[in-house]
Amino acid sequence: MPKKPLIDQLHHEDSWRLFRILAEFVEGFETLSEIEVPLVSVFGSARFGEDHPAYALGYRLGQALAQAGFGVVTGGGPGVMEAVNRGAYEAGGVSVGLNIELPHEQKPNPYQTHALSLRYFFVRKVLFVRYAVGFVFLPGGFGTLDELSEVLVLIQTEKVHPFPVFLLPRGYWEGLLSWMEFLKAQGAIDPKDLALLTPLEHPEEVVAALKGVS
Repeated sequence: MPKKPLIDQLHHEDSWRLFRILAEFVEGFETLSEIEVPLVSVFGSARFGEDHPAYALGYRLGQALAQAGFGVVTGGGPGVMEAVNRGAYEAGGVSVGLNIELPHEQKPNPYQTHALSLRYFFVRKVLFVRYAVGFVFLPGGFGTLDELSEVLVLIQTEKVHPFPVFLLPRGYWEGLLSWMEFLKAQGAIDPKDLALLTPLEHPEEVVAALKGVS
């Protein structure tokens, strides 16, 4: 008997995949909706260890947000994500990790008061945005840039509330901001949309700005 064509097999698996996707959304919504403090989603590289300046910056940010009454939401992995979770956790605050199953790099850090394990990136992205009152982007690479673009498009197209988007520290993001100015000059970006981004230098500035909108 001939084997079932691969495409038919994949279509069959899709039906069961829907249940896994739904289960991840339900668990994520139930977990995050029960948290009683305002949440700030923070993004950054998994590749920067404790000896990197971005780790120290992330720790200070997590600590400052927790001390100001905010909870943090990160990807739950190592590097900058760990630093932010650790800062909030050691300050006695809410520290959420949206952990993703990956073959490399991603390993859940131990500094989480609420930990979710997710298989699907798009579920994770929805959870990052659904309960956040602000977004902070620390030094990172492709993954961080992906999240930044997605958040900006959702705000630009009015699919989510226009919560503030912070880039920290200013120097790390200068090249990207210059390129965006070039895109604006080409007519690819509306000038008003660049105002969605707020580059800052210190965690305390982020906290002060969030207090003004939360």
